[in-house]
Amino acid sequence: MASEAFEEIAETFEFLDDWEERYRHVIELGKAMEPLNDAVKVPATKVDGCASQVWILPRIDGQRFDFHGDSDAIIVRGLIAVLHALYGGVSVQEVLKVDANAELARLGLDEHLSAQRSNGVRAMVERIRLLAAERAAAE
Repeated sequence: MASEAFEEIAETFEFLDDWEERYRHVIELGKAMEPLNDAVKVPATKVDGCASQVWILPRIDGQRFDFHGDSDAIIVRGLIAVLHALYGGVSVQEVLKVDANAELARLGLDEHLSAQRSNGVRAMVERIRLLAAERAAAE
């Protein structure tokens, strides 16, 4: 059920030998993202439950879900990029069907993130699902 962009990340992870290289790759994904404008880093876009500062700004065009995100922690920016690869461009209904835990487990993130980072990822996934559910309900 994962997007092509997420599958590319999964394939890259298969070729990387250790977790230090995988973390570097996640960080590079985060560095490649355009930073979020400070004007939209407001309480309404802030994700609660993350140890770092995290903002997610939805961009929903018709039924296509997308978002822009940012964080003050470089590894978290990378995790946002991974979530963007998982969810970006799919329909709001598909967002609700994605088993994020299973997809992220394919990358091994469930085993290699600290408890705080895992909680933050769960909070981001919950926010993404909530945004999609709100849009689906409005239709």
